[in-house]
Amino acid sequence: MSEERPRGPVTPDGRYFAVRGRLWRMSDPSLAPDTRIGLVSELMAARRGVKEALRNKDGTALRHARSAVDRTKRALGERGPVWWHDGAPDYNRRMAINTPYAQWFEGLTA
Repeated sequence: MSEERPRGPVTPDGRYFAVRGRLWRMSDPSLAPDTRIGLVSELMAARRGVKEALRNKDGTALRHARSAVDRTKRALGERGPVWWHDGAPDYNRRMAINTPYAQWFEGLTA
């Protein structure tokens, strides 16, 4: 989840964090710190662009800003091809209870 701290608990393998029961992919831990910081800065700027475009009801600017968010999240490893190499599938944006992380997630609330 970029440079900021995850908003929820992180899976034991460090691949996802959970928010309201949904898994979200963490950033690629192999990124160099300077690269990560630069990408997070770009991501925050792109998110501000989305907010501004929505406020101004500017569809063209909104498409460009959302595209910038997507490009940056892909560069961070949060979207697109997974950053791990063991062949495990991607459970990004899935409900934790419907994944192999179900037992881990249920243990958080027990």
